Amino acid sequence: MTRSEAQDGARHGAPKREPPGAQPRIGPRGWAWLGLLTVLGYAAFAAVQILVLNPRAAAPGRPLEQIRAEVAAAGESLGATTALVILSVGAVLAFAGLAFAYAAPRLRRTPVVLYYLLLLVCGAPGYFFASFSAGMALADTYGISGGDHSPWSFALFATSGAALLTALVIVVVTLAGRLRR
Repeated sequence: MTRSEAQDGARHGAPKREPPGAQPRIGPRGWAWLGLLTVLGYAAFAAVQILVLNPRAAAPGRPLEQIRAEVAAAGESLGATTALVILSVGAVLAFAGLAFAYAAPRLRRTPVVLYYLLLLVCGAPGYFFASFSAGMALADTYGISGGDHSPWSFALFATSGAALLTALVIVVVTLAGRLRR
């Protein structure tokens, strides 16, 4: 097969052939699975940060059960249900992306990767909204600020920031490649 035949076939939906000895690339479905697992991991870590790590850092030396009891005695709640419902939005969207990757046979890698990167970017505001009631409950109970007391929230914000930068780089490189053609 000549190069022009391969390019013509690629334009008409025929699968591209990798050169001999080349490593196979991850396709859109593989990226969707990777994105799903990453978003689920982000949401799970955010839940642990909101419901375990931050309360323990806000009230050092107290067991989590005592913190929950003191928060309840103050007429407050850590809002576990609210936090989990808000965080589950990202998980549902991640599963929807996976389903779409299987339903759309001609889907390319770049939109899939950008979709999951943008879900991770949206994880930062999602985390903020999910943690708000827990933070305020801790603030009202212990007379402290309602912000994060655990340093582990930095990992969530850093992940969202890195996802934003990566998405921007992909968009710029993709657009630059199209302008050169």
